[in-house]
Amino acid sequence: MDYQTKKIALLGSTGSIGRQALEVIRQYPDRFKAEILIAGQNVDTLIAQALEFRPKMAIIANPEHYAKLKQALAGTGIETASGQQAVVDAMALDCFDTLLNATVGYSGLAPTLNAIAYHKKIALANKETLVVAGEIVTEAARKNNIKIMPVDSEHSAIYQCLVGEDINSVTELIVTASGGPFRTFTPEQIAKATVKDALNHPNWSMGSKITVDSATMLNKSFEIIEARWLFDIPGERISAIVHPQSIIHSMVRFHDGAVKAQLGVPDMKLPIRYAIGEETRLVTDDAPLDFKLYTNLTFETPDDKRFPCVTLGHYALKREGTAACTINAANEIAVAAFLKNQIHFNDIYRTIMSTLDSTTFIQTPDYHDYVAVNDEARQKASQFIQSISK
Repeated sequence: MDYQTKKIALLGSTGSIGRQALEVIRQYPDRFKAEILIAGQNVDTLIAQALEFRPKMAIIANPEHYAKLKQALAGTGIETASGQQAVVDAMALDCFDTLLNATVGYSGLAPTLNAIAYHKKIALANKETLVVAGEIVTEAARKNNIKIMPVDSEHSAIYQCLVGEDINSVTELIVTASGGPFRTFTPEQIAKATVKDALNHPNWSMGSKITVDSATMLNKSFEIIEARWLFDIPGERISAIVHPQSIIHSMVRFHDGAVKAQLGVPDMKLPIRYAIGEETRLVTDDAPLDFKLYTNLTFETPDDKRFPCVTLGHYALKREGTAACTINAANEIAVAAFLKNQIHFNDIYRTIMSTLDSTTFIQTPDYHDYVAVNDEARQKASQFIQSISK
């Protein structure tokens, strides 16, 4: 065996990506070991995971569930902790070498920055980390000589297409989008869409929040922002295209006219394996792509009239500063309200735009500015939602 077992801290272990990551770890026990498992709310699943994978530590971010976690794991030798600060502090521990950040939302930023500060390798599925504060995150990674391996299927695809290529020969990064559950809906149908409609994704099985982001197509805006920071390509050279079959995960266009694409079935375990394996292509028994099942691969231009959120990525990159931070904060509040049936689907975009208009904008922010603007934007978004609630 000519490799060392990767010791992993899994942030977001009970979510969709986290559970699939544990499937990968289970499949390759000689290559990967889960040493820290971290969840937000789902304490029962976290307990079950800890009892199976026997990490050094299990952390529940919501302190209300800590007593149950501590009692369930008493006598196992597994350390326990709770709270957001405990999550951040755990990034300094010596028991792991790689952070797989699979959580959803702004809460992934502080742990990622602390993991970088302690020279941990980063496998990033939490796109909000780079959406909110891409400049300071990538600068911290550069200073600490840390490579950020993307886990999102789109960014993993771009990364794979760039292997062996001169970045200066790249003219465009093309992020593909499924189009979400409302791709063929009329504006009238979208306006009346229910939570059940929005969560009915045609291709991918994901958590509720990211599935709604797919329905609004804000996820493509976030992925454009993420690609700008991951690959140091200006935003005007990054585009999105709708590819309903979700077989081509993204493409790269070069200045000689060539276009490279990465293809695969809609299954997140492939980019997870590639990221935590640091570009190693591990043998798998998972069903491969069968071209006989996909005889037609089609493409469409995103419709920014029906899906105005798809324009916000380029808007944020052009404005810079805290614009993307505000958009993300407002979206998290709005999506949570939509999932609780407090607002209509189109109110998500309305909430984001209202929050952008009312929240302090800082052109050259530091980390503390991002924290302050995030807090303010959440407050402004909540106030707007209260004023329009059903």
